[in-house]
Amino acid sequence: MDQKLKIIINGAGLGGLAAAACLLMDGHDVEVYEQAPELGEVGAGIQISANAMHVLNHIGVGQILGQTAVRPEAYTFCMGDTGEIIQSFELSGAHERAHGAPYYHVHRSDIHDLLANRVLELKPGCIHVGHRLVSYEEKDDRVIARFANDARASGDLLIGSDGLKSAVREQMLGKQNPIYTGDVAWRITVPTREVEGLMPRIEQRLWMMPGGHAVTYFLRRGELINFVGLIEKERPAEESWTTKHSWDEMKADFKGWHPIIQGLIDHADKNACYLWALHIREPIEGWSTNRVTMLGDAVHATLPYLAQGAAMAFEDGAVLSRALKQAPALPEALDLYQRNRYERTARIVRESSANGKLFHHPSREAMLEAFRNRDMGKERSMWLFNYNPWEVELV
Repeated sequence: MDQKLKIIINGAGLGGLAAAACLLMDGHDVEVYEQAPELGEVGAGIQISANAMHVLNHIGVGQILGQTAVRPEAYTFCMGDTGEIIQSFELSGAHERAHGAPYYHVHRSDIHDLLANRVLELKPGCIHVGHRLVSYEEKDDRVIARFANDARASGDLLIGSDGLKSAVREQMLGKQNPIYTGDVAWRITVPTREVEGLMPRIEQRLWMMPGGHAVTYFLRRGELINFVGLIEKERPAEESWTTKHSWDEMKADFKGWHPIIQGLIDHADKNACYLWALHIREPIEGWSTNRVTMLGDAVHATLPYLAQGAAMAFEDGAVLSRALKQAPALPEALDLYQRNRYERTARIVRESSANGKLFHHPSREAMLEAFRNRDMGKERSMWLFNYNPWEVELV
């Protein structure tokens, strides 16, 4: 499609900003609308594998990201109480050799800042905060977005990158409450200097216990340690990345875990313990109309047990930008986009859920048996990390 489009993106999270950068680089006129009063991300870590790095490299932020990111030496699976190693494989070095881009651990706010700055470099003033979408109207020749502050935006295409509680999705598909999984994620970061020597190796470690698991790794050149503790729990009052809960509650939830886990919790900022209720949606095949589509959590919210939520949103934006070039008209482009993203994103959702069961086996013996004949590094390399959204054939 030769036409350059006026594109409205609802949501200035990681996926929306990455898509905006891809589309601006293709010559489209993009405006991004965000409901929050200011741009920003919470203080937590994120894993960026090669499939996501291909997108970040394409839009020109990969090299800068590498200046603050951490390259983990290994990925180690161990028991959550004793630390007994079940399986370990080389990570970043082997990952880059196999897939053409490194595996990084980064701070969410660092990557969010880079993406926002890149978008504003490509088109100054195109990100608008304080705009909560309330509805859209789709016409033959345009789509009109209406916001709670009475502002309107008109364009050729509306993209909903507005997360789990997507207003775009609700209008397009009707109200469909996401499903609470029974798992919650505690999130803290701890300055490395405060726990010197507690974690001597720059690695990602996954700690498993019946009914829960935890992930630890380094951020910001090794200056911070990121802890995510995932346990089965009654549903909290609110589903939100930014909900704070009691440090005492977190401490009690990890009673009996390994001294490294205890040390990180003991040194956490007691006013910055975040609890996130984990929700999921069943995969769907259709998420586009003639002038409206979605990406990321708005359409395929997944558990973090493959660390691919942001990566899927990045891939979505890249494939969408390619589909707009390849198809003869906008409706065909949106159909081509969703058709080529459904199977992969559905697999991510399902395999992430399966990992939750794997990491939470009811007994130590069952957990050891489940890993006995599995090579986790090889499994993921064969289908997950070897995907390059700029090279995969769109059919």
